[in-house]
Amino acid sequence: MFPTTAIAPEEIVRELLAAPRVRRAFEFFAEHAEEITREQVAICEIPAPPFGEEARAEYLAARFRQCGLSETVIDAEGNCVALRRGASLHPLFVISAHLDTVFPAGTNFTVRREGARMLAPGIADDGCGLVALLALVCALEESAIETEGSVLFVGTVGEEGEGNLRGARHLLTAGEWAREIDAFVSLDGPGIEGITHRAVGSRRYRVRLAGAGGHSWGDFGVPNPVHALGRTIARLIAYPASARPRTTFNVGRVEGGAGVNCIAQEAAMDVDLRSESPDELKRLDAYFRRAAREAVEEENAARRARTPPLELEMKLIGDRPGGETPKDAPLVRLAEAATRALGSAPRLDCSSTDANIAISLGVPAVTVGAGGLSANSHTLDEWYDPRGRELALNRALLLLLGMVGMK
Repeated sequence: MFPTTAIAPEEIVRELLAAPRVRRAFEFFAEHAEEITREQVAICEIPAPPFGEEARAEYLAARFRQCGLSETVIDAEGNCVALRRGASLHPLFVISAHLDTVFPAGTNFTVRREGARMLAPGIADDGCGLVALLALVCALEESAIETEGSVLFVGTVGEEGEGNLRGARHLLTAGEWAREIDAFVSLDGPGIEGITHRAVGSRRYRVRLAGAGGHSWGDFGVPNPVHALGRTIARLIAYPASARPRTTFNVGRVEGGAGVNCIAQEAAMDVDLRSESPDELKRLDAYFRRAAREAVEEENAARRARTPPLELEMKLIGDRPGGETPKDAPLVRLAEAATRALGSAPRLDCSSTDANIAISLGVPAVTVGAGGLSANSHTLDEWYDPRGRELALNRALLLLLGMVGMK
């Protein structure tokens, strides 16, 4: 029942759907829907700010152990890693969700209800993915499903923002199982139609400019870090970004200065550059770095005599590799077949997720939704509606069993 080119993915899915233990697992998701929702609330209310995911990782580890996965550890990077052994180690399949949120320490994560909706920062991204991992483990155990290969259930750290995919990077390049992983699936956010098999590459910079500063009237002519940032931004937004392959840029944060009549001593900005094409990303990256240097040179060239020049610091704070799991790869075809078999239309797409690391290393990988509906991701008004979640849990189970085989 392994997804090789010799066996059509549709046939694999048909065999799984006909298996009594798989049907029992499907029933488990439906029968325990309210318990799954309560678990999601509990997970969401444990703060997991950037670089502060420890409490949520420990909670997930304790729950994995309670569900029967004794080989559960917190690895050196902070990932929660739980092994469910099959008859053999291989194929070794990773199914993951990310522990962290984009929200800083001190954010109120208390979940409130409005009808079927749950509202809280991170309730969907990636609260629904994390609870799906637990639901899958419980369903496998309750239904007494044994597998040929083995499964790693992983809660990763550092998927968001400046985390730079550090959890997935460690898991796949330096962790205990780094050279053993045969396939990788990330559960990230809601929905069932999307199948992310192409990884958007990105480079993120923190640009900092420093100068002497002074009074806006008396020291006019001293080079102004804010003006130099403005020149840089003007150059960036003039870049002819490609529509195909899609390429984007964003200045996400700007800060600096002390008052309206002060020449700033320091100013900084965070910049995000992305593209579906590694070559186009390289061009955009080179253009941006040149634009920053030229902007500073222009500001310095216009400075008043005997005033110190601005100093430029550009720090790379994020580097996410791009790539693609071919659409005819067994994992992608299996994901499409499972989605269709459950009554939905699969849609192949491109995004930036934990799967980027696996894809860049040549490990077959996709990211799929964990079901339900959601909106306002990455805002304090984020909400999640679990209706329809069972379909995505069913699909995740079919993917898992289709990749590792069921005894």
